[in-house]
Formats: sequence, C-alpha cells, structure tokens
Amino acid sequence: MPRLNELLEGFPAKGVVPDVEVTGIAIDSREVKPGDVFFAVVQGVDRYKFLDQVVERGAAAVVGERAGIDLSIPHIEVADTRAALAHISAAFYGFPARELTLIGVTGTDGKTTTSNFIYHILQAAGHPTGMISTVNAQIGNEVLDTGFHVTTPESFDTQRYLRQMVDAGLTHAVLEMTSIGLAQQRGARPMEFDIAVVTNITHEHLNDHGTYEAYFDAKALLFEGLSKPFEKKSLVERLAVLNRDDKSYAGLVKRSQVKQASYGVDASADLRAINIANHPDELSFTVQGYGLEFSIKTKMFGEYNVSNSIAAIGATVVGLGIDPKHAQAGIAALEEVPGRMERIDMGQDFTTIVDFAHTPNALKSALEAGRHFTKGKVIAVFGSAGLRDKAKRRMMAEVGAEVADINVLTAEDPRTESLEEILQEMADGARGKGAAEGEKFWRVPDRGAAISFALLQAKPGDLVLVLGKGHEQSMCFGETEYPWDDRVALRAALAEYMGVDGPQMPKLPTSGS
Repeated sequence: MPRLNELLEGFPAKGVVPDVEVTGIAIDSREVKPGDVFFAVVQGVDRYKFLDQVVERGAAAVVGERAGIDLSIPHIEVADTRAALAHISAAFYGFPARELTLIGVTGTDGKTTTSNFIYHILQAAGHPTGMISTVNAQIGNEVLDTGFHVTTPESFDTQRYLRQMVDAGLTHAVLEMTSIGLAQQRGARPMEFDIAVVTNITHEHLNDHGTYEAYFDAKALLFEGLSKPFEKKSLVERLAVLNRDDKSYAGLVKRSQVKQASYGVDASADLRAINIANHPDELSFTVQGYGLEFSIKTKMFGEYNVSNSIAAIGATVVGLGIDPKHAQAGIAALEEVPGRMERIDMGQDFTTIVDFAHTPNALKSALEAGRHFTKGKVIAVFGSAGLRDKAKRRMMAEVGAEVADINVLTAEDPRTESLEEILQEMADGARGKGAAEGEKFWRVPDRGAAISFALLQAKPGDLVLVLGKGHEQSMCFGETEYPWDDRVALRAALAEYMGVDGPQMPKLPTSGS
C-alpha cells in the first residue's frame, strides 16, 4: 500500500507529512475504513465536526485546511482540501490518466449525447474506449451506475474508474465534466486531458455559481488546464474544440492557450455543417472543413444533434486524426441514449418521448425537435427543481408557453422548497406570455398524475414529451430521494390509459393514499 508522504509528494502541505500507510480515501465519515485518509472538506457540511467518528473508525490521517487541530492521528494542513484530494486520488491509483488519451466534454446541454458520439466513433476506429457520463461509467463490457443525481463522481471514484480502464486494456476515455465538478476539482484534473470539448454555456446552475460569469469561469477551467504540463505516455497535441455558434466562443478562445478547432453552422467555423435535413427518423448533414467533405446520418433526431455530432467529429477526426469513415459509422451506430429523446411505445396512436431537458435552452430545443414528429399538438410535461436557479422557473414556463401547445407543470425535485410556490412562479411565467391556465397550461403537482393527465389530452398523431428527469432514478422531496424513473412512470400511465398490463406507477409524497 502507498504511504501518505509518497502520495502528497509534489503537493504543498504545511509541516512534515508523516510516513503512514494509506489503504483508501474517504470524505464521508460514515464510510471511513481502517487505514483511510479522511479529507475534511468544508462545503455544505463541515466535516471537521465528525473527526471523533473518523478517528474511532480507524482513519490513518486527516487532511484539511484548519490549523491547530489536535488529534490522536496525524492532521495535515493544506491550503486547498479539494486540490489535495484530487492530487492524492490520482496518485493513489497510479496516475492512470498518464496511460490514457483523455477527452473531456463540458457544457450546459448535450454533454451526454456528445460524449456518446465520441465514444462510438473511437470504438468504430478500433480504439478500446471507456466513458464516464451522466448515465453511467462504461469500462469495457462492464457498465457501472454512477449515482442517482451525480453527474461528476468524486475524484477518487473517477481515478478508480480510470485505473480500471487501464487495467482492462483501454487506451482512450471520454469524461463528462460539469461546472460543479470542475469548480470542486472532482473528476479528472483539467491538466490530465488531451482534448476538451464544449457544447454550449447557457442559463443554468446560477444557484451554485451566482452569476453567468462565474459559471463560465468554472467551465473554462477545463480549457485552461490543457496548457498545464502533465506527463503522458502517448503524446497527443492538445486541442480545444469550441462551439462557434455559442456565446461562450469568444471567451473560451481567450482561455484556451492551445490549438483550437471551432465547429458549428456559422460560415466562419473551422468545421461546418451544411445541407441539414431533419426528419422524424433521421438527421443528415454534410461536414466541411480541414480539406474534408463527407456526409453524416444519425437516428438521434433534432437539429441540436448537428452540433453534438460535429463537436464529436472535431474531437476525433480533427483532434485524433481518425478517418471520417469511422466518424460516419460511429455516429450512425448511436441509436439512443437513455433518457435523451427516448421513445416509449406501447402501441398507442400518438408519440410519447422522455427527455432530460431541464434548462430553458434544452427545453426549447426538445420542443422544437418534437415539432418534426407530429403535425398534431405538442404536449409538454415538465417542472423546475427546488434549491436551484430560481430565475429558470419563469424562463422554462415562458418557453413552454411559446413553443408547446399544451403545458402540464409538475414536480421536479422540489427538495425542501414549497412545490406549490415553485408551480406558482412557473404559472406566472406562462401567463406572462399570454397563456391561459386551463387552456394552454395546467398545474398538476404529482408527476405521475401529470403524465396521466397529459395522455388524456392527446389525440391520434399528437406528441407527449415528459421532460426534465430523463435517465434519473429518483426524485427528491425534502431531503429524501424517492425511487422514480420517468420512463417507468410513462409506461405505467400508458398501460392504465390503454387498459393493458404494465408497471405500477411509482409513488411520491404527492401521490396521496
């Protein structure tokens, strides 16, 4: 087992780091095992309050930012506990990123689909590839759940996944990187990436970051890290793949001190999509740039998937020199991403889809994409999460009022906030756009009942979109996570609607007896 002084080698710590054996890493006092080094991170929870429990459970040492801590085990003082955790996590697992070509994907919307496109292109090109996404961790033939509401796992989890990838003989890895993950130094460290991709940076997570500028700064950390030195076994010229169509472009051009590749439909993009044809069963376009011109076809419909596809092409064809034919094959191979415009068909005479859209931009894109499915009505079921960006509530409802024909406003992780008040704010936003309650929008607090209500409004050829939860497996009321899957709920509602066998509707605190 490694020694603590070895793991902290090269990292600034105050005083002499003791030569003690480390068997694991923990930040939750309840999960400490004998020999673990415990990181007293003070974010949301003051973990210094639990040091007695940490010592009792046999921790080898504690790392934190406070001075004068008197314990029966070593306490190592550092300036930044999160940075120390990221460093030790990488060292504990033998710096696996040194042995992998690492591609990071960040942005507000489209990260999971873009990551999947990159993954499939690399696989088509014959590169054994792993992936850590919102949905899961893919390591060879093994698929690991990364948590109910966790987009970016903790740094020690990520480094463990990367080590498993190396041990399994993988050569490449694709990682989704969230703003919170970057700001809190979770996931892989920015300096460990070879290629960084941004999808877009729109209105989201302002509850965590305060301002759009701070949110942007967190995303930019991934691109700033590309210019920092990190030893790699396989040399890849570092590349920033930037969205020429997005407002983040001008700022990220300045933050990325490495080779850049822009993509989009803008005529000035290095990699450009033209001749876009969006149909219910297929999206096609032509890619131009870098002396290349080739066609792309994908079953991932919706024009926003032009952007996701071409971002993936930038990372692989431009960044890694992959033959365009492998990009064509990889993008065509991806037929569905769990909870991303996922069709649920039980034989009904209208279309039903589940999607993760939980930001104003993503909601607008999903609803506009849905228009291509139907000449009938577009019926949307969605909410807005509690303890998150409050401005988003009105904005979501405004988008729904402008784009959808019928909107059913409902619960989406209200947490400790009043669901009634959240829905009131959303209703105010819808009314502000001229929508009348009881005509263009309804409030149905229970999400299961809201889905059932939406189905009752559908006529043959219409489209019902259930939005905001996607692949997620729980919903938070108060401080409790209740089992919930929109896809199961939609199947249950359809079964009841059609009078056929199906799953039971999951129960929430709003469901009644």
